[in-house]
Amino acid sequence: MASINLKGSTSGEITISAPAVAGTNTLTIPASTGTMIINDGTGSIEVPAGTTAERPVSPAQGDLRYNTTESELEIYNGTEWKIVSTAGFPYNVEYLVVAGGGCGDGGGGGAGGYLASTVSLSPSSSYTITVGAGGASISANNQGNNGSNSSISGNISTITAIGGGRAGYSAVGISGGSGGGGGFGGYSGGAGTSGQGNAGGTSGASGTGGGGGAGAVGANVSGSTGGNGGAGTQWSNGTYYAGGGGGAGNGGFGSGGVGGGGNAATSSAASGTANTGGGGGGVYSSYPAGNGGSGIVIIRYSGSQRGTGGTVTSSGGYTYHTFTSSGTYTA
Repeated sequence: MASINLKGSTSGEITISAPAVAGTNTLTIPASTGTMIINDGTGSIEVPAGTTAERPVSPAQGDLRYNTTESELEIYNGTEWKIVSTAGFPYNVEYLVVAGGGCGDGGGGGAGGYLASTVSLSPSSSYTITVGAGGASISANNQGNNGSNSSISGNISTITAIGGGRAGYSAVGISGGSGGGGGFGGYSGGAGTSGQGNAGGTSGASGTGGGGGAGAVGANVSGSTGGNGGAGTQWSNGTYYAGGGGGAGNGGFGSGGVGGGGNAATSSAASGTANTGGGGGGVYSSYPAGNGGSGIVIIRYSGSQRGTGGTVTSSGGYTYHTFTSSGTYTA
């Protein structure tokens, strides 16, 4: 006997039995009033599955099956088998948006703003990807530039990471995604943007604070040794981004924070690492300090490639679209 079991969610079942004979056993619900309701939010319906060669010889319009050759659900429209496509439905992606880091001065430059979350994108829609440049240092003290913003925009609420703040020399650090370190003489660091970064460190009389990072505040100093830059944050791909730059001092030099922050020096401070949003290192002189590192935008989703744009790679069951310069992602 062939049986169909209709089981309740907690207990009980109804068994409908049919003779075990060769051919097709059919359960028919009257067309005019028949309705089958399956009320089990945690279950699933198992449809017939087989290769293309194993399709029914005489299918009826509306027949549904899973094609194991194509790895697709298919339905018979009365003339031919058609793939049941989900390509038109929005799908979720994870994103990382890091802005350009701020330049150093006496203090360390603040890291670029760091944003990481998920968003739903619509197939065939184009999204503008903007990757911010790092802030350029200028030899004259208390000058230089914040990093530039990075963003994803299109038919979504625009996602914008704010450029890192530049450091001060004998002035306060500038606010940004993360704030720049304060300059010589007890100046405060710049403020960070909520949800994107942290404040720069406060300087001492002869040493300057480190720039803020995505994961930590830049180090405050009270003596003559420059403060370390704030640590960056590790994203889902295992890489750290948005580390703050180290501050300079007449008694020693701060290190850049993990995630691309530049080290401070006497006359040739390190720039933030490209495509990390790291802040530039500070200098104890009138030489140019380190430039901020440029930003980055990454989009990733589970499974095989669905969209185009950026450098496309696959790892750990995910497809990555990495933008190290501005471009377009088409979902």
